[in-house]
Amino acid sequence: MKECDEKCETCSTEETCTDPKKEILMQDKAVSDRMSKVKHKIMVISGKGGVGKTTVAVNLAFTLAAKGLEVGLMDADIHGPNVPKMLGLDKMHPDVGDGSILPVMVPPRLKVISMAFLLPDTDSPVIWRGPMKMTAIRQFLSDVEWGNLDYLIIDLPPGTGDEPLSVVQLIKDIDGSIIVTTPQDVALLDSRKTVNFARQLKTPIIGIVENMSGLSCPKCGEKIDLFKVGGGKRSAKDMDVPFLGSVPIDPQIVEDADSGKPFILSRSDASESFEKITDKIQEFIKKGDV
Repeated sequence: MKECDEKCETCSTEETCTDPKKEILMQDKAVSDRMSKVKHKIMVISGKGGVGKTTVAVNLAFTLAAKGLEVGLMDADIHGPNVPKMLGLDKMHPDVGDGSILPVMVPPRLKVISMAFLLPDTDSPVIWRGPMKMTAIRQFLSDVEWGNLDYLIIDLPPGTGDEPLSVVQLIKDIDGSIIVTTPQDVALLDSRKTVNFARQLKTPIIGIVENMSGLSCPKCGEKIDLFKVGGGKRSAKDMDVPFLGSVPIDPQIVEDADSGKPFILSRSDASESFEKITDKIQEFIKKGDV
């Protein structure tokens, strides 16, 4: 059978068509329809793991929602979906209605979807190759009832592989990428690769966030640079991309994440730094709206 290149919505044989591409074409149209109701889409990415990328994504989404905006948070880290744990949702499951998946709600206005919601238990691994991950991401975008959103924050796994490629292919109008790093040279090396990855895909770069930037001694108050400091700012300057700010190491962040509470709710140097980062992200988006 000769495969068809016509768009399904304009095809006279849509109902009887048996072309194997039909389902994918229809899903891609559904992605386009869903995303047309989302004003701004932001990817949170990193070159390597362990830099606090999910922490940044979760707290960014929560901060925007706390400002009165309608926000979605899509956990696209298929193999390591930790967003529900950080929001205290790890025992929740999405409902299904009228053929759509209803995202889990975090009051007052944050919608969340994650592979973790769909696993039988928290210890179950996802053992998938690339095509299966692409299918899952496509369904998160096409089948989830996101509704009208001001922001969709997409938390991606470390690296420059299947998942970020899939998101960029499916969402044609990504507003930009936030690149998370820590100050040490190994992380900075990978963050520079991530900048070039975004550039090759012609995705705007909102800026670099330097996480785990210094620790204030709880006893004497002296600042300790456990992972060096300032590397993210230097890397941003070298790569000619915006530097969004630094988030210091704070033991409270660990406690909050493990207990399912966004650290932005704890009044601390880290939360104040992050609020300033969020303001810069919104300024970048507003410039694009002009």
